Amino acid sequence: MSAIGKGARAELKGQRPSILWMTGLSGAGKSTIANRVEEALWRCGHHTMLLDGDNMRFGLNNDLAFTDADRVENIRRTAEVAKLMLEAGLIVICSLISPFRRERMLARQLVGADEFLEVFVDAPLDLCKQRDPKGLYARALAGQIPNFTGISSSYEPPEAPEIHLRTDMHDVDALAEQILDVLRRRGVTVCGP
Repeated sequence: MSAIGKGARAELKGQRPSILWMTGLSGAGKSTIANRVEEALWRCGHHTMLLDGDNMRFGLNNDLAFTDADRVENIRRTAEVAKLMLEAGLIVICSLISPFRRERMLARQLVGADEFLEVFVDAPLDLCKQRDPKGLYARALAGQIPNFTGISSSYEPPEAPEIHLRTDMHDVDALAEQILDVLRRRGVTVCGP
């Protein structure tokens, strides 16, 4: 165990460590918003790390499929990595579908409610299908991708997220600013608009 604690690491970085856990359907806009928030924090001198479904699944979680059990394990591993980065004093942005409430709750409990913000990136399924940036919905509807969230596997929307973003009603900059505003109010950043 290190003699240097999270508080000392955070103080050196001049920030309050936090995890932003962004959840929503594929195509809802999670990655786009996460990137915009990370860029804004970086411009203000904050130390961040973005964990998204792609960088986790191509590396640490490349042995996992998309069964319910594997999705649970994907979230567990991602939460453990996010916790380590939180201990390093970082602001960690996790952008994953994370379809099950129970696993998102376990991720929150792993680090504590005061350092965890659940961000529901909400868009109607029809809009997500229209956006379909990777062609995944089309493949899932054609039966080529089993267990696809929103089609053949369920998504459980958050019941009380700290932040609820409607990507069908607001543009990316406005949504990113909503997150930054909450971070300012929580004392995570003083980063201005």
